[in-house]
Amino acid sequence: MASSNDIKNGSVLKLEGQLWNTLEFQHVKPGKGGAFVRTKLKNITSGKVVDKTFNAGAKVEFATVDRSNYQYLYADGDDFVFMDLRDYDQIAVPSTVVGDAANFMLESHEVVIAMYEGTPLYLEMPPSVVLEITYTEPGLQGDRSNAGTKSATVETGAEVQVPLFVDQGTKIKVDTRTAEYLGRISE
Repeated sequence: MASSNDIKNGSVLKLEGQLWNTLEFQHVKPGKGGAFVRTKLKNITSGKVVDKTFNAGAKVEFATVDRSNYQYLYADGDDFVFMDLRDYDQIAVPSTVVGDAANFMLESHEVVIAMYEGTPLYLEMPPSVVLEITYTEPGLQGDRSNAGTKSATVETGAEVQVPLFVDQGTKIKVDTRTAEYLGRISE
């Protein structure tokens, strides 16, 4: 058991038998009354996000989560196979754990996998990845009806909104959290 004062972003708490990832935290010391810690927690299994407040110094149980670097190898049915970069062991991670990260993973991409008692909990992707556009309509000069963007399919099969001047075969940088176009990559 530890104190609520030890909560930080990325801390995994064990509350009521479930694991919660700390997305945000704020220590508050009001002028009147006792201090407290305001948090935004995400349930690791269901994905539900809740706001929870702890009194300062309250006892909280932290879960020991191991984060390791893994390399994505291939998809196998509903599982994704990753290789641990320390000892080269391979693990299969269910698609429910991988989630939307599958839209931005290419073979040999590196990710961080958080494990609790040998069970994969979630993936941490790099903030951005470079992907090649495999299909997009040609942009028409002067067409500004859709704010100067068009839909493009990248090599992983994901759809990304790109500016009209971006063509098929162009490598682009994509934000893995929001699926936003960040820019072209010149070679």
